[in-house]
Amino acid sequence: MNQDLNFSFLNEHWPTFAKAALTTLQLSAVGVVLGTLFGVMFALMRISTVGLLRFLAGAYIELIRGTPMIVQILIIYYGLTTFGINLPPFTAGVVALTINSAAYMAEVFRAGIQAIDKGQYEAARSLGMTRAMAMRHVVLPQAFRNMLPAIGNEFIIIIKDSSLVAFIGIGELMYTARNLQSSLFLPTEPLLVIAAIYFIMTFTLSNLLRALERKLTKS
Repeated sequence: MNQDLNFSFLNEHWPTFAKAALTTLQLSAVGVVLGTLFGVMFALMRISTVGLLRFLAGAYIELIRGTPMIVQILIIYYGLTTFGINLPPFTAGVVALTINSAAYMAEVFRAGIQAIDKGQYEAARSLGMTRAMAMRHVVLPQAFRNMLPAIGNEFIIIIKDSSLVAFIGIGELMYTARNLQSSLFLPTEPLLVIAAIYFIMTFTLSNLLRALERKLTKS
């Protein structure tokens, strides 16, 4: 017998969803920020003139991009205990999201850096800038502006993929929905609620990034 959807539980449990949404945003934001920083580092290693650095960066990127994130999360949370490393669930989630995001960000930055006209880098060097200064003051700012859509897309992907950390007990949106499903005997409604929350977060972020991109393009 079909039953109508019942969302009356939101009257009591909306603070739980709000807290879970905040946890999701915190996980995603920290993961993307740290992933971007490490991504820049690995991108520079990937285009380095030192063969060992190129090999290490390439191996890292291929390994992370070639394995599922859920496996990476479980290895960091459970596997590291073999070596006496016991990370709290939130820390393990941040580490996993950072490691995963860094690999994808590295390729985004590498492509963005290589898309900048080499003449600008050579002009900066001819003005007396060191390689690091030319990269920091001339190449990276332009590359960042060109890569903003890709960076925003990675942020959106991380927000959605953060649902996987529910498997290690972090109280984000998916974990909250699963708990309410079992405690309230509602198989569908909690999932529809978090789907709406995910959509609101990603849609809002997409529009903010488009506005920022238009502003940077005008400037």
